[in-house]
Amino acid sequence: MPMEEVSISVPGGKSMRAEVATPAGDGPHAAVIVIHEIFGLNDDIRAKAEHLAGRGYVAVAPDLFSILGRKPLCVVRAMQSLRRNDGPAFEGLEAARGWLAARPDVDASRIGVIGFCMGGGFALLFAARAPLGAAAVFYGDVPKDETPLEASCPVVAGYGGRDAVFGRFAARLEDHLNVLGVENDIKLYPDAGHSYMSEHTGLMAKLASWGPMKVGFDPAAAEDSWRRVETFFAEHLGGE
Repeated sequence: MPMEEVSISVPGGKSMRAEVATPAGDGPHAAVIVIHEIFGLNDDIRAKAEHLAGRGYVAVAPDLFSILGRKPLCVVRAMQSLRRNDGPAFEGLEAARGWLAARPDVDASRIGVIGFCMGGGFALLFAARAPLGAAAVFYGDVPKDETPLEASCPVVAGYGGRDAVFGRFAARLEDHLNVLGVENDIKLYPDAGHSYMSEHTGLMAKLASWGPMKVGFDPAAAEDSWRRVETFFAEHLGGE
């Protein structure tokens, strides 16, 4: 299912670049916002959107960097927005949600979000800011206090146990959601590192392999994570 490039209006008269994968059939379908890693909207994120479309979801992948200025400034601005839980990146996500809700082939009551690394942090916070049915969070940042998650929809998440930076957030996220009474399915994969669901190639793969996060694709953890996401989304969004 090839991706289609689209333009989504955001506040301030700007436009955000995005790509959408559409399932077969007339719908109305459930839909998912796919939030990219720090590497941006690349082939790996496109593959994830296409994977979801193959399971019956309209999947839109917004390019958050397209509204945040030139690299590397856009990366800095994205991380600032994430730390503040506010700003243009969240405006872009809400614009993507509204764009999906307005499509005739989407059931506006069945929209979810999935994010990876930086996108996982955005997905977690956006899950408590927007009317969503479910959120999938993979190796994303988790706030120290549970307050920003008080209005969260149900959350499924995965972290790598070999990731010395983000792996510890699995227990924190589970604790926060349990305190708040939010339905959740959080799993730590002891043999996986950071970004274990992404098949990076070339320079990105070389850069990603450095450091304490033990970045690398883990087929077993990725397969199990997709199984959990598909089950969780089917329950809460009514997809396939």
